[in-house]
Amino acid sequence: MGVSFISTLPSLVPLVSSLKTQNATTFRYSAQSAAIRCCQTQSDANNVVEGSFPRRDFLKCTSAAIGMELISSSGPFVETASAADLIQRRQRSEFQTTIKITLSKYINEKPEIIPSLLTLALNDAITYDKATKTGGPNGSIRLSSEISRPENKGLSAALDFLEEAKKVIDSDAKGGPIAYADLIQFAAQSAIKATFIAAAVRKCGGNEEKGRLLYTAYGSTGQWGQFDKIFGREDAQEPDPEGRVPLWEKATVQEMKDKFSALAVLSAFLGPDQAATDALLASDPEVAPWVVNYQRSRETVSQTNYEVDLITTLTKLSALGQKINYEGYTYPVKRIELSKLKL
Repeated sequence: MGVSFISTLPSLVPLVSSLKTQNATTFRYSAQSAAIRCCQTQSDANNVVEGSFPRRDFLKCTSAAIGMELISSSGPFVETASAADLIQRRQRSEFQTTIKITLSKYINEKPEIIPSLLTLALNDAITYDKATKTGGPNGSIRLSSEISRPENKGLSAALDFLEEAKKVIDSDAKGGPIAYADLIQFAAQSAIKATFIAAAVRKCGGNEEKGRLLYTAYGSTGQWGQFDKIFGREDAQEPDPEGRVPLWEKATVQEMKDKFSALAVLSAFLGPDQAATDALLASDPEVAPWVVNYQRSRETVSQTNYEVDLITTLTKLSALGQKINYEGYTYPVKRIELSKLKL
């Protein structure tokens, strides 16, 4: 239900009527010198015509009313923003920080799990069907009937790995346990960040401190904003339809292209050996230039093209067909009873 704020404007009809009776030449502007002040505004009483409505006040009043009218009438905008008050934002941000710290710790202790985490996230998301608007990164891959499919062979270890991390994350969750749909995608994010940092460390001769400093200074840490907003997916309770995910190790480049176009940048998601996957993708004339481009980018200090495009692609994949609950993981704040305070 919209609320109109136009009624808050003062009635200008009497003012206009009174002004018509006055000499029109009185209201013509004359050239005057003026000083611009940043911190203080003073009105000159000598320049205000008696009985008039100052233009500055009129514009302020009109702008405020029109602005509020637009906000109240923009349903989707208000609907999204209503879930993002400061307290809820802080709660979601704190929980998200806990998730990232926990996942990062687990991945650093077992870096060999990274390829499986990436493929797990890809296979969960790639089930999205545009025609029926079903599937997508909804966590259905956790279900036994789906994780046991041929295309998900070997990914149960990654799922078990996340189960252990989930126990730690949920133990500190004030707004409910994390959904598998969110957990799987944020695990992919943490895995990608780990590869970015590892690349920076290698470029610093194996010095981890310098490598992390290099990534902080030149890496893509500031590119994850949109991904982080997609937080509040709902877990599917039924497996996604079969036949939507190729067997990546046996699929031809054309079969991969039929699923999505951003092949070259996702080569790390398509199997444990990224170099072998790049070689396969480079056999396609359309994909080969992109493979070369990202290989060259990975050799640079910042890896800018590769990292930014990879983050952008994962962000799109992680949102396919999902309705995000922007109030997810929030919880009521305990009110302070002022009557019990000792003053």
